[in-house]
Amino acid sequence: MDIAATFGAINWISVIIATLSTFLLGGIWYGPLFGRTWMTLFNFTEDDLKKRSIPKTSGISLLLAFIATIILEMFIGKEATAIFGTLAGFFAGFGWVATFLGILYIFEMQSLKAYLINAGYCVLSLTLMGAILGTW
Repeated sequence: MDIAATFGAINWISVIIATLSTFLLGGIWYGPLFGRTWMTLFNFTEDDLKKRSIPKTSGISLLLAFIATIILEMFIGKEATAIFGTLAGFFAGFGWVATFLGILYIFEMQSLKAYLINAGYCVLSLTLMGAILGTW
């Protein structure tokens, strides 16, 4: 694998769009869909969440999503189709992220519901990212 060639083949527009998709999905997932349940499961209050720095939290989240998107782009390659990208994103989310979160949640004695919310976001987010990257 030639790293320079791999970086040179990255479609940066699709990487940016896929990165932003995870941020948008997270806002919906942890907002109106599962926000209240997630807060209850992890014992957060509205006051707890107001104490965090929104620019710092958002900035670091975007940076991490950007890194994950670049890695997924490198993984699926420039020849990927929409179907391959979607499946690769799903399998990365389900096969790697969700399984390792499951291991952590078992040892941390977290609830199944908390696991499903967080793992579900990861799987859906990576699937969406893969679809975007494979399409463009």
